[in-house]
Amino acid sequence: MIARHARLENALVLEAGGGTGMYARQFHERYAARVELLDIEPDRVRQARVSTPHALVAAAEHLPYGSGRFDTVLSNEVLEHVQDDRLALHEMVRVLKPGGRAVIFCPNRWYPFETHGHFWRGRYHFGNTLLINWLPDVARKRLAPHVRAYTRRGLLALLAGCPVRLVEMRRIYGGYDNLVRRFGGPARLMRDLLQGFEGGPLDVWGLSHFLVLEKLQPD
Repeated sequence: MIARHARLENALVLEAGGGTGMYARQFHERYAARVELLDIEPDRVRQARVSTPHALVAAAEHLPYGSGRFDTVLSNEVLEHVQDDRLALHEMVRVLKPGGRAVIFCPNRWYPFETHGHFWRGRYHFGNTLLINWLPDVARKRLAPHVRAYTRRGLLALLAGCPVRLVEMRRIYGGYDNLVRRFGGPARLMRDLLQGFEGGPLDVWGLSHFLVLEKLQPD
């Protein structure tokens, strides 16, 4: 999906919020991409450096790179965690070359489950929680203050003043790998059914937004 919408072959790629470098390794091995990576957690960066030497500890809101450097930027389920999501998004665009593309995945507010756990009576509870994302903002923020989920309108609002062209914006369902490993065929059927909804009216309940932005040429 990423390769269909952004340059990876022999490209200079930034994975912003790359964790241990799983995607960075694949980009290098499959596409001979030159990959740089950053993450806020030092332990993850140390692991990533085993296969991706150019890995830094940094925040997405203050990318330690010059403007116009990268062909492609990937942000996979990171935007919802940063302190300032608007600034982080604009920073990703800043470091793109004109004509370069940012590929962004982030949680859909209308997905029936909050996948990052929740707080209740001062304690954190790990796992999927039904219908938290459907609550009004004031209630959702009390239960899940540690993570955002986005409506289409909310995501588009973050792009105000950003020099980009919107190439692709839709909602997607997950791969549900853990369920497939656990339940086999029935879980694969469920996954295939849900993914078949993508691009139609029933993708409103998809797991994530899939967003592709192309940096505009300067005037």
